[in-house]
Amino acid sequence: MNATEAALQFPDLLVIAGYFVLMLGIGAYFYGRMRRMKDYFSGGNQIPWWLSGVSFYMSSFSVAAFVFYPSLCYRHGWVGVTLLWVAVPAVLFSAYFFSARWRRARIDSPVEYLETRYGSAMRQLLAWQGIPVKMVDDGIKLVATATFLAVATGLKTSHSILVVGAIILLYTFMGGLWAVTVTDFLQFVVLTVGVLVILPLSIAKAGGMSAILENVPEGFLRMTSEEFGWSYVIPLVALYALAWSSTMWPLIQRYYCVPTERDALKVGGLVAVLYIIGPPLMFFPAIAATQFIPQVEDAGQIYPLLCVELLPAGMLGLIIAAMFAATMSTLSSDYNVCAGVLTNDVYKRLIRPGAGQRELLWAGRLMTLLIGLVALATGIVIASQEKSEGLFKMMVSLFGIAAAPAAVPMLLGLLSRRFSNAAAILGFLVGTAVGVGLFLLSRVDHEVGVLGLHWIPSQEEVRFGGFALKMEIVQFLGTALMTFVSMLAVSLISIPSERQQSQIDAFRRRLATPIGELPEDQEGAQAGATESPFGVVGVSILLIGILLLAVLPWTGGGKVFLLDALLGLALSVIGALVAWATKR
Repeated sequence: MNATEAALQFPDLLVIAGYFVLMLGIGAYFYGRMRRMKDYFSGGNQIPWWLSGVSFYMSSFSVAAFVFYPSLCYRHGWVGVTLLWVAVPAVLFSAYFFSARWRRARIDSPVEYLETRYGSAMRQLLAWQGIPVKMVDDGIKLVATATFLAVATGLKTSHSILVVGAIILLYTFMGGLWAVTVTDFLQFVVLTVGVLVILPLSIAKAGGMSAILENVPEGFLRMTSEEFGWSYVIPLVALYALAWSSTMWPLIQRYYCVPTERDALKVGGLVAVLYIIGPPLMFFPAIAATQFIPQVEDAGQIYPLLCVELLPAGMLGLIIAAMFAATMSTLSSDYNVCAGVLTNDVYKRLIRPGAGQRELLWAGRLMTLLIGLVALATGIVIASQEKSEGLFKMMVSLFGIAAAPAAVPMLLGLLSRRFSNAAAILGFLVGTAVGVGLFLLSRVDHEVGVLGLHWIPSQEEVRFGGFALKMEIVQFLGTALMTFVSMLAVSLISIPSERQQSQIDAFRRRLATPIGELPEDQEGAQAGATESPFGVVGVSILLIGILLLAVLPWTGGGKVFLLDALLGLALSVIGALVAWATKR
């Protein structure tokens, strides 16, 4: 990582600065186009499916993915790709079962429907549980991204957090969900360009594909490894399906911001395709690196080391910008959706029920500012801790505990009429209590045996006979199971009141009604933003192409010069054509 700092030069800083200015420009472009709360938090339900799908993909991982997964590929082989491929069945599951339901719920925040399905208590419970968890999570992501920037530029980590956090906050504050999705698309373009540069260069440096296939260790190209076998991968699919792609607030938002339920299904299909193609292209360079970067002490540094080894000035800045893109997408989505919950489910519901659209729009912007500032402060506090790695692990564990008790009631409420408000509340409380108990058990530093289960702290796993599971998987499955069992038990022994049953039936009829058949659908479509995003997307792609061409003098010639020139020209032509066609 020190090599990265030493290698960064003026053209690299030019690319990074140009990228940041472009993101802010997009936020400023959409600032005056936001007229209602619905425009700001759900794009007026007019965001095209392709834009929402790319935004979903970019919002689903951060710069930490370029630390963890490449290190797995470098040490264990293809299993690093497999662990990201679990997102494919998870996304297909969420798209098939829930995408149309989320759209037909006709909501402006992920927890809004909970009141019409269960009751106001459940809506507020999940709102106030979810926001603190996301804020701490965002603080961690800010630290990871700012650490990367600090190493690359020589800034202090605290200063880097302020720079990165302020830029994300500003364009999200100005342009709402439209700015978030458009910048996500541009970040996808930058990331794709970076991958298309580093992949062929790493293969060539390793002596070609045939040399890699012949010289990698035995079993390196299998889908699993000894440490990460199917007993880890298969439960991980369940975790991704239930607690990630189906209930993560920013990802749910990508289903309900599109015009129709068919578009919502297309969003899931596009994300699945991107997850099939993306991980091998992004992380195969780490496998190739085993041939020319041997014996790295910290495998988490393999991606920046690859960049330093293969890239000249200017192109290194592009890769760093691509790393920023991964986390900026996630954070801007989190800021927008959490501000939406505070505005729609707290301010509008509890404080100002009669507020007009202009007031709600400004309340949304102020909530975005509040969320961003809290995340900044959280990141600075986390960065100041001496043992931040241990703190990170503890927090990741806590997030796993918090996910299932919220996910199970949310999904069951969409799928079945059986479960009542009391069942949802009790299930949430029991699941949370079980999760806290499992977390405390994981902190014990000696072996513990309970009902045939043996917690082995030295290996961070739980064994039952000859079967072993990672502790984080046990935590998720345990909390999910106990949440479901508690909800089912209450539903079997109690009968909902006539009023509540009527409420549930009304909600089920709403889910069964296609978009366009209720009066509110027509009103929303007429009032929503109808401007095509192609114009601003085209101009932005053109500017990225020009930025790539601007650093050609520093590429030094050879393969890098050719790749940079081809990609820069291609993006410039595509961007110009898209912008011209939109104007026409």
